[in-house]
Amino acid sequence: MRIGVPREVKPGEDRVALTPGAAHALVQDGQTVCVETAAGQGSGFTDLDYREAGCLSGDAAAAWAGDLVAKVKEPQPEEYAHFRAGLVLFCYLHLAPAPELTAVLVGSGVIAVALETVQRADGSLPLLAPMSEIAGRMSVQVGSYFLQSPHGGRGVLPGGVPGVAPAHVVIVGGGTVGRGAARIAVGLGARVTVLDTNPDRLRDLDEHFRGRAETVASHPYTVAAATSTADLVVGAVLVPGARAPHVVTTAMVRRMRPGSVIVDVAVDQGGCVETSDHATTHRRPTYIRHGVVHYAVANMPGAVPRTATEALANATLPYMRRIAAQGWRGAAAADPSLAAGINVAYGNIVCAPVAVAQGRPWRPLAEVV
Repeated sequence: MRIGVPREVKPGEDRVALTPGAAHALVQDGQTVCVETAAGQGSGFTDLDYREAGCLSGDAAAAWAGDLVAKVKEPQPEEYAHFRAGLVLFCYLHLAPAPELTAVLVGSGVIAVALETVQRADGSLPLLAPMSEIAGRMSVQVGSYFLQSPHGGRGVLPGGVPGVAPAHVVIVGGGTVGRGAARIAVGLGARVTVLDTNPDRLRDLDEHFRGRAETVASHPYTVAAATSTADLVVGAVLVPGARAPHVVTTAMVRRMRPGSVIVDVAVDQGGCVETSDHATTHRRPTYIRHGVVHYAVANMPGAVPRTATEALANATLPYMRRIAAQGWRGAAAADPSLAAGINVAYGNIVCAPVAVAQGRPWRPLAEVV
């Protein structure tokens, strides 16, 4: 199989879908890998690194000519011309809040595998998890930065100092993102509150942090109470494949103190904070609503591309090897978790949450294959 790796064109995105090491493994399997010139530059990988791994190099058209095209972020409008029937696209898509991209994928006949909806029987998301871990840890890091008064914040040090209370960090959602955020916030010495609807998850977090983070059952009343005293709110709510629900409402944001900060990690799924009404970029990462600083960058791990690329390739390589060896139909038939990742196939939406979010019809994958 011919595998293409285009250079990412989304603003502020320096990750690349394959490291030279991962590409070498595919070449050793007998696959042909074509990496667009300079695709790995932002992550610290040179064209020579890929050539020494056995890869071909070329322009964007050459990379997109692959049978399987591996990317990091969703295709941008200037890339739509490369779509064609039967192409297998393997990347993060976040289609629920993206009807335009969904329509183009449906109309082109592409087989679109969304990394964020590859889901095991236990509910875990193996290809989203590494980026969620990074985004969760980054959320408190960037939130602390924007809490500084020169950056619009209320001038609060996360850990406080002797005689002065630490910042209150409220994390809405206790999954992979929330756990990573809590780890960093606790490490900085902040007062940490984590809210989640799952009692078992709260029990696990309570055991893990041993009293260093407060766990609270999440419902509108408790979310409103917690956010009203928060210096930093991290939105970490995820419904796989679906648009994120607005757990933090506009009314709650209005009650927050001026200069408080919100980091909505769920913004690429539409945002779990109602006032996160648009995604931002690494160049212009924030805006202010009701006196509160909003950080809503949809590709947070893109700011640490070396770490993120290596973590992503470690997770995706086994799936790519299966697709390359068995074809997408065979790989999906053998692995239900991969089948769950297919969102669009041959002109049909085959992921129910995406269709429901957009009010469009869908068909089960088995009917399409």
